[in-house]
Amino acid sequence: MDILILVVIIAVIAAVAISAFVVSSRRKQAPPPPGGPEATRTIPPGEPQVGDEAGATAQDERRVVEDVTLPAPPETAETAETAETVEPEAPEIEVPEPAAGRMVRLRARLSRSQTSLGRGLLTLLARERLDDDTWEEIEDTLITADVGVHPTQELVGRLRERVRVLGTRTPDDLRTLLREELLAQVGTDMDRVVHTEGGVSAEGEERPAVVLVVGVNGTGKTTTTGKLARVLVAEGNSVVLGAADTFRAAAADQLQTWGQRVGARTVRGPEGGDPASVAFDAVKEGIEAGADVVLVDTAGRLHTKTGLMDELGKVKRVVEKHGPVGEVLLVLDATTGQNGLVQARVFAEVVDITGIALTKLDGTAKGGIVVAVQRELGVPVKLVGLGEGPDDLAPFEPEAFVDALLS
Repeated sequence: MDILILVVIIAVIAAVAISAFVVSSRRKQAPPPPGGPEATRTIPPGEPQVGDEAGATAQDERRVVEDVTLPAPPETAETAETAETVEPEAPEIEVPEPAAGRMVRLRARLSRSQTSLGRGLLTLLARERLDDDTWEEIEDTLITADVGVHPTQELVGRLRERVRVLGTRTPDDLRTLLREELLAQVGTDMDRVVHTEGGVSAEGEERPAVVLVVGVNGTGKTTTTGKLARVLVAEGNSVVLGAADTFRAAAADQLQTWGQRVGARTVRGPEGGDPASVAFDAVKEGIEAGADVVLVDTAGRLHTKTGLMDELGKVKRVVEKHGPVGEVLLVLDATTGQNGLVQARVFAEVVDITGIALTKLDGTAKGGIVVAVQRELGVPVKLVGLGEGPDDLAPFEPEAFVDALLS
């Protein structure tokens, strides 16, 4: 009997323990949502499963295709090529400064030339005793400055005679004496005007003046042509430029830029084309446009290349079908010295040189090249380059040149 009671007690205790365990497990589950038993908790929808019923979806506001703005596509090489080309604004036309008296304003640029020539001569002539050795030094100074052998002998001979007759010499006397003799060698009676007078054809049609610019490679022909256009425009002339240097595309571009600055039209042809054809078309354009002057820039060529020199002669002959060429300007680099005289000689044999444009005169101590080249060719120096600025090409003035050497 006692055993039976013990079994019942153990059974009751086990039932109570099991009941307590179940209640404890339920309490560990998620608590009911706040707000009472009626409240509900929103559960995010899960992934649709096979067999789920399709439910109604929320209806967004509908838009048509025209209402949708697409983002702009990134620009590529192809879209850049097909895009509309925006024409650049035309450069503002410049008004060049007057050419008259320009060399006087640029006298300071000749400071390097005066050091060895003018100042050196004045120093030697100021010695108390002018013996044979001193006169030899004077000759060496003149020859070093590229005056040339024959002009030097003439100049020294006249100086010796006048100093002997003069006797006592003051610095002012010596300066005046040297100025007169240098002017005599440079020449004050030569025609230094760049002729820009047009003519009239047999049919009574007005023709522009034609200026042909020639020279070897590297002397600055294209730049000189562009600067000369500015000189002519400053004097009231209308100008057409002919880019007959077809061997260098950059030459035509450069000349066209010079022309745009002063409102001058540039006639050019294809790279490697016939330069004579371009020159012919440039003169034709000048006639049709009623221009005053046509400037033709030719290709640089070595004076030793016979074929290229013959081609230059052809350019001149073709241009002359429209009418005579008023000027043939030979561009020489003043820093080349006596080598420039050899070049000048060959060019003079091919085309009739009428004038010389001497560039880089501000960058050489050999100002005597002015005397030598005039004596060699028998034609005057008409233009000189005294700097890299657009208006640093000046009509040559003998008095201003000599005064700059002796200042």
